[in-house]
Amino acid sequence: MGEIISASLILGAFSGLLAGLFGIGGGLIIVPILVSLFSIQEIMIPEQQMIFAIATSLATIIFTAASSVLAHHRQGNVLWAKVAQLTPGIIVGAALGAMIADKISADNLRFIFITYLTYVAFKMALQFKPHQGAIKNIKSLDYMAGGGIGLLSSLLGIGGGTLTVPFLVACQVPMKNAVAISSACGLPIAFAATLSYIFLGLQHPQLPAWSLGYIYLPAFLGIVLCSVLTAPLGAKLASKLPAVQLKRYFSVMLFIMAAKMFFS
Repeated sequence: MGEIISASLILGAFSGLLAGLFGIGGGLIIVPILVSLFSIQEIMIPEQQMIFAIATSLATIIFTAASSVLAHHRQGNVLWAKVAQLTPGIIVGAALGAMIADKISADNLRFIFITYLTYVAFKMALQFKPHQGAIKNIKSLDYMAGGGIGLLSSLLGIGGGTLTVPFLVACQVPMKNAVAISSACGLPIAFAATLSYIFLGLQHPQLPAWSLGYIYLPAFLGIVLCSVLTAPLGAKLASKLPAVQLKRYFSVMLFIMAAKMFFS
């Protein structure tokens, strides 16, 4: 267990730094690396490695999202009325996403993640930015969008920023507010999905030691301890380093991760 904690501390420091640097959730990094760690250490049966990685990633997002939303709230950028409109759909979608992940095969779950990882890698490589749209602020649309964001985020083990921000910008929300609202929405996503994965995991008899449902606690603790420390550092470095070049380098790393998951 000591090896997985040590590796998770390094992973937490790395994912937190990248999350602060590029403004993306750490789940895109945490999930594929946890899958590799679980496989190398043979902590659980292969069919459980993907769902444990996704669930553990979501549990860590509770803390990173809380830290991020506090900073945005202090700056006055969080539009809480919009968060309130998105949250009901997010909670339902996140719970549904966990139930789907529990029922489908590990290979299908892996394929969904690889597809999304490749999509984000292309977006970063080509420097796509969300365009201001003309969608009106309609509550029913927010409920539906929240449901889709919650479902996909729960299936992928991410905080949903890469989904929430483009939707909000399309709804004519300024970028700084869209990022802040997205951070706030990461909390209900992480809470609802984590609780769902805990409950669903407890129904299965073949769980490894030190797990809480589908959450692997040693990895969770290691990641949280370091990611909350390095995320602010990454945010500070973002204004000093060449962001465009770094994003392209990072996209290459995402492509490599996707290829490794595909061929493993």
